Amino acid sequence: MTLTSPHLGSPDTWTDARLLYALEEVVEKELNRHLKVAKDWMPHEYVPFSDARNFPGLFEDGEAWELSQSPVTDVGRIALVVNLLTEDNLPSYHHEIASLFGRDGAWGTWVHRWTAEEGRHGIVMRDYLLASRAVDPDQLERFRMSHMSEGFESDNRHSMLHSVAYVAFQELATRISHRNTGHQSGDPVCDRMLARIATDENLHMVFYRNLLKAAFELAPDATMRAVRDVVVDFRMPGHGIPGFERAAAKMAIGGVYNLRIHHDDVLQPVLRFLKVMEVPGLGPDGIRAQEELGLYLDGLDTEARRFDERLAARRARMAARG
Repeated sequence: MTLTSPHLGSPDTWTDARLLYALEEVVEKELNRHLKVAKDWMPHEYVPFSDARNFPGLFEDGEAWELSQSPVTDVGRIALVVNLLTEDNLPSYHHEIASLFGRDGAWGTWVHRWTAEEGRHGIVMRDYLLASRAVDPDQLERFRMSHMSEGFESDNRHSMLHSVAYVAFQELATRISHRNTGHQSGDPVCDRMLARIATDENLHMVFYRNLLKAAFELAPDATMRAVRDVVVDFRMPGHGIPGFERAAAKMAIGGVYNLRIHHDDVLQPVLRFLKVMEVPGLGPDGIRAQEELGLYLDGLDTEARRFDERLAARRARMAARG
């Protein structure tokens, strides 16, 4: 299969529209692969509704919420709320990708399929949090209203290529965050639920990662620049959540998501698959972007090592205190 066309002009002149057209065949191939391997699942099957019998509002004479009623750990609760509030912005995410990728053909079919699959994540996480009594339901709703009322604009909405590069990393970052939250939650039911969500996120990552690989074949210089920009400026879509920085710090210390995880488990797997340091056919701009990407990754690894050292020292102090 060739990804080039004499009707598209040179890579340097390709607009978003031309790239969308050139990648349509790849999108169709990846969509068909995704539909063959993705499995439907029912959110209610992952929720402990039996634990909600005394939940006020669901049943009469329910007792008021208290922190001690849930088995979920503090870091698990914080991460669950951050992850759910991030999922709550799905309408904005749909608008962003539908505007960039379009609503027709294979692109449009993928956009709607992705949205439908992501919708399950918010449903099951909210139901779990309420049924397991892991959070104050009133506070959770206030957080949702506050976060969604702020609106959302992607850092990469200016470029289809930047958007594809971003989601290739972001979907994997979300998968890792969900999976680690499950491990740190202290509740096997929660761990099972988040493992199911993580499976979806991994399939979404594979779709975008393979699309990004095809983009490297089409326009290596532009794609390398997009990857460099996205990696250097990367931030999760939930950064606007109230109290995000404080929550992110607790998640970092708790082993849910931190610099070491970001470098080793998110950036490196995608970059190795793409073989970004071996991409052929780069011009001067592409080579410069490739070199800058390498320097950034070296610096990030150094920062992650320092974080690891501080975290180890902190844990040693806590252990000494008993």
